[in-house]
Amino acid sequence: MNPKTPIRRALLIASAIVNAALLLPAVASAHARISPAVSLANKLQLYSLAVPTEKSGVTTNKIVMTVPAGFGIDSFAPPPAGWTQQVQQTGSGDSAVVTRVTWTGGKTPTGEDSLFQFLAQPSSATTYTFRVEQTYSDGSIVDWAGSESSAAPAPTIDVVNSIGGGVSVLTIIALVIGVLGLLTAGFALTGGSRTRALA
Repeated sequence: MNPKTPIRRALLIASAIVNAALLLPAVASAHARISPAVSLANKLQLYSLAVPTEKSGVTTNKIVMTVPAGFGIDSFAPPPAGWTQQVQQTGSGDSAVVTRVTWTGGKTPTGEDSLFQFLAQPSSATTYTFRVEQTYSDGSIVDWAGSESSAAPAPTIDVVNSIGGGVSVLTIIALVIGVLGLLTAGFALTGGSRTRALA
């Protein structure tokens, strides 16, 4: 085996990143984000929404995520302790389409992220843009819906058809981390598969 091949190098780097992340304490990002940042079209994958509490002296107690068209959410991991989840959808049964998710009741302090996970299947290779509204305990609201250069950019992900020829090492790393995350959270999702509540 030649450890110098691009894919093998990418796997090694991805493994090192995951291991390092497990050893380091959680640090809030500067922006709300959905990860993995790169994923595959028409494949069921695990996604995470992380929203930082940046304001001092208050907590985050409500988060609303608007789901872009074509991004099909299948099921949710149970929300963190203290949070409750409400799902808005169109249709029912296997034809149900999740359009918005609201999490309330939490108390995420300054410097930490509110983190929620779900299984989803993007329908096509494109850039998906989410709108996330964050409410603080003092009643102030941050609307994560701006452009990439704004103070509150909307979370986005890039979806590709394959990881074949021409895809960068960083793209491969993002995909590998997404797969590892899916394996890690698999047990949490088995109990809540396809559990949805109408608004």
